[in-house]
Amino acid sequence: MTRAVLSLGSNLGDRLAHLRTGVACLGDAVRVVSGVYETPPWGDTDQPAYLNAVLLAEDPAATARDWLDRARDAEQAAGRVRDPGRRFGPRTLDVDVVAVWDDADEPVLSDDPELTLPHPRAHQRAFVLRPWIDIQPYGRLPGHGWLTDLLTAEPVAGDTLELRARPELRLESTA
Repeated sequence: MTRAVLSLGSNLGDRLAHLRTGVACLGDAVRVVSGVYETPPWGDTDQPAYLNAVLLAEDPAATARDWLDRARDAEQAAGRVRDPGRRFGPRTLDVDVVAVWDDADEPVLSDDPELTLPHPRAHQRAFVLRPWIDIQPYGRLPGHGWLTDLLTAEPVAGDTLELRARPELRLESTA
């Protein structure tokens, strides 16, 4: 069985509906979904605010590449169009594979440019770490340490102040 942590974000159109599309596309593999957070854009600030969430998924047969394929399928279902000129630009749905563990509960490591694991910038992103803590309060990002330590260290700690929990917006797994 592989487990994966995936990060979802949307800042175009019906943001919550796009996040729900992402969860629905992952289907029965989804075990738990974090709360929803509204966050300022990261990397390219000339765009609307994001809604972000994180989920934990499991599948006995999935490889790390399968999680990437599922993430891309979810983005496509939400109408994502990639703009090569704006790597961190606005999008209907962004689904990142943050980390994957194999059936022995060992982290899967990959330096493939198409699928680097763990995600190379997850340790710098409050919008990934904070929702992840919702679903795994004692979680660790492979190669980087405890989520709570990463979230409270600068420069991430400063970014955390800009996150806004949106408890009225709910995502649910089908499991």
